[in-house]
Amino acid sequence: MKKVYEGKTKDVYSLENGNVMLKFKDDCTGKDGVFDPGENSVGLTIEGIGKANLETSIHYFELLKAAGIKTHYVSADLDNATMEVLPATVFGHGLEVICRLVATGSFVRRYGEYIADGTVLDGGYVECTFKNDEKGDPLVTGEGLAALGVMTPEMFESMKEQTLKITKIVADDLKSIGLDLWDIKFEFGYNNGEVILIDEIASGNMRVYKGDKIVEPVELTKLILNR
Repeated sequence: MKKVYEGKTKDVYSLENGNVMLKFKDDCTGKDGVFDPGENSVGLTIEGIGKANLETSIHYFELLKAAGIKTHYVSADLDNATMEVLPATVFGHGLEVICRLVATGSFVRRYGEYIADGTVLDGGYVECTFKNDEKGDPLVTGEGLAALGVMTPEMFESMKEQTLKITKIVADDLKSIGLDLWDIKFEFGYNNGEVILIDEIASGNMRVYKGDKIVEPVELTKLILNR
């Protein structure tokens, strides 16, 4: 294996068969030791969260496979906290796609004069940010992505449509165990010209509430997997 990228929560290796291996770490995004999926830097380390995030990802990738949604997922090794995936080219230097079902976090920090924290966003709201720590992960529109040559309008529409479908599958699954999904973060790439979900679907990338209290990543993983 050859390490090709070191990320905040995962390291990426190339495999001899042409696929890619993701090695999950115990780091989480947040600030001042508090978990926040909307932050763009590592804020805390939680022992065992890497393996837990992988197990959660397997759960959701299998649900998506059953729903006929193609992803980069091939197989996983829980003991070593690794996942084998199809190779995919990221958009630009990396793009994050957030689907918001309830206004909170950075969304309210930006638009708080127009909307109150906890307001339901009917149908879900999809927004994109470039992965760029120095610039604070700047927002970018679909038109902006096309103008910059990052993706075609058709690719953007496919990505948005998939984001809404995937978010509904995750939200429905969480609802079945009494939890409410507020927002979730994805990454997409393209493989053979096709836009597909890449990276992970893990507790550390979503904001979930039980009643009026947020569920922390470790507890959320337990609730998802031990139903």
